[in-house]
Amino acid sequence: MAAEAEVGTEAPAKKGIPNLFLIIGAALIVVLLAGGGIFFFLSSSGSSDAATQMDGVAGTPIPQNTFIFNLPPMMVNLSTDDGNAAVMKLTIALEVADEKMMTEIQPRLPRVIDAFQVYLRELRKSDLEGSAGIYRLKEELLRRVNIAIYPAHVQNVLFKEILVQ
Repeated sequence: MAAEAEVGTEAPAKKGIPNLFLIIGAALIVVLLAGGGIFFFLSSSGSSDAATQMDGVAGTPIPQNTFIFNLPPMMVNLSTDDGNAAVMKLTIALEVADEKMMTEIQPRLPRVIDAFQVYLRELRKSDLEGSAGIYRLKEELLRRVNIAIYPAHVQNVLFKEILVQ
């Protein structure tokens, strides 16, 4: 009976040690996974360069030292087929690389406004529906402004206000 009593007391002690290793191993895995997640989160958000930042939509670098050239607000009658009047009020800013580009744009501003007015008067209300219509408008205005001010270059067209009635 003494031998059985010793076997009975040793068995739970041996069973407790593997359970302890199992708990410690599971805790170690949790700590390593949490540490890896924190490292991944901090390294992906803190890796932007001081001079550039990544664009959330296209993933292209955006220079931080750009200048904004504000255009005067424009009001344009839109083309209609049914005879109902449609008017668009548009306020635009041009994003340029440096102040030199701003001084090059200033004397060519009448050409830019003319190119915009001619294009905008041919638009219909249906051309401006949805985000795809606004994106097409933005791309077309960027193309036209770069043609009008060549050899200077505008990086982006920014809409400050778009109102269609």
